[in-house]
Amino acid sequence: MDHTVHFWLNGEERTLTVQTGDSLLEVLRNELRLYGTRETCGIGMCGACTVLVNGKPLSACLLLAPQVDGQEVLTIEGLSQDGQLHPIQQAFIDHNAFQCSYCTPGMILTAKALLDENPTPDEEQIKEYLSGNLCRCGSYIEIIAAVQDASRRLADH
Repeated sequence: MDHTVHFWLNGEERTLTVQTGDSLLEVLRNELRLYGTRETCGIGMCGACTVLVNGKPLSACLLLAPQVDGQEVLTIEGLSQDGQLHPIQQAFIDHNAFQCSYCTPGMILTAKALLDENPTPDEEQIKEYLSGNLCRCGSYIEIIAAVQDASRRLADH
């Protein structure tokens, strides 16, 4: 069954026709060609497909596209502004907080949600908040350092 979905994607108003069973992940990648949202497990366990919906991190593989009607969706492609990386993105680069980078978009968006909610998290709070995002390369030490640095950068911003 077709559904017309009206939502805001990376700050832009969008209207799409989607099928009842289309996941947001499928629509982002296949219809909108936004490849930063990654598919890995397909069951909401790895965090690679994390997007922010109204500022909250959600697994796009589990979210049906019709559910974003009227919502604000942010993908990794919408995080930088005017060609400038977001401070979290820059901190990940500066701390080499990735190896293969497959998990990085989901990690960065989850870190953004954390820092929006708690601008000065301690190490344990960062670990707990990012616990739904898996890094198969094991870059966790660098990821935590990047989030701590991003917290300082955003405070100075």
